[in-house]
Amino acid sequence: MAAWRRAIELSLADSDTAKLRSIAQSRTEPASRVERARILLAYREDRSFFAVGQALGLHHQTVQRCVERAVAEGPMAALDDRPRPGREPTITIEAKAWLVDLACRKAKDLGYPHELWTTRLLAWHARVHGAAEGHACLATLAQGTVCKILDQDDVTPHKVRYYLERRDPDFAEKMAQVLCVYRQVKILKKAAAVSKKKPSDAVAIVSYDEKPGIQAIATTAPDLPPEPGVHATFAREHEYKRHGTVSLLAGIDLVTGKVHAFSKETRAWLADQPARRFEFTFTPKHGSWLNIIEGFFSKLARSVLRHIRVASKQELKDRLMAAMDHFNQHPVVHTWTYKLDKAA
Repeated sequence: MAAWRRAIELSLADSDTAKLRSIAQSRTEPASRVERARILLAYREDRSFFAVGQALGLHHQTVQRCVERAVAEGPMAALDDRPRPGREPTITIEAKAWLVDLACRKAKDLGYPHELWTTRLLAWHARVHGAAEGHACLATLAQGTVCKILDQDDVTPHKVRYYLERRDPDFAEKMAQVLCVYRQVKILKKAAAVSKKKPSDAVAIVSYDEKPGIQAIATTAPDLPPEPGVHATFAREHEYKRHGTVSLLAGIDLVTGKVHAFSKETRAWLADQPARRFEFTFTPKHGSWLNIIEGFFSKLARSVLRHIRVASKQELKDRLMAAMDHFNQHPVVHTWTYKLDKAA
């Protein structure tokens, strides 16, 4: 005859009861935690393993183990699974450190034609050379395991993120000179606004630069226009024909906002002018972002040059000049905002 199972005294504080009810009604908690919370709440009302098991559709021993653990470790601790020993890790900490250190070097430095590692190549190298470095545990290293190890140290050797190194020791001084030019433009525009007159054209302040290598590319077959219900975009033949490149030298009048494209003749004319007629202010090295014309070049690339196809270099030149006329119909006067304004 089986021995009678005596009820276990389970005391729950009001705070614990409230937490258990919240978990028991949750739709986001793990099912195991929800089930154990319901066990403890049900046992609080009826201290019978059999009765609680029948009410929840569980074996009475499952109810008993949950209640016993709640008494020994606390009701909230009883909701979680006990840690399981599992299998000892096969890849040692030293092997992982060697692999990460290897990933921080370039693949070409170890004799590969690749510039950077791929995770597949890195796994292969570790399998072949790991044992000689004292890491025999890497003999069966999988590519997926390499990804996990690198993720733990936030290392992505197959990617490149670009940065700019300041190579100009006079960067701050040259930047200040450029910003002073923009401040002069601001003063001119403010004075014109006060007098309610257009700024004088006696002095022109122009931001200019060159956009080289604009490709004149032609299609080898006509583009197919969008067709409702068939294809939503323009369709274009993959093959193309090159007609060379065009370089654009352009300047934007900082007072009026109008853009002018400079020709070789213009540059030759400028070179023949008196030495002091023009005053040049140059951006520091790696400081082209200070030049307002770069913003116009970006706008030109995103709107006019994006996906452009032409039949010849001359057509490309004509369309560039047409773009200047188009933008000059509604010129945009740029205003440079910088911290010096707040300090002034």
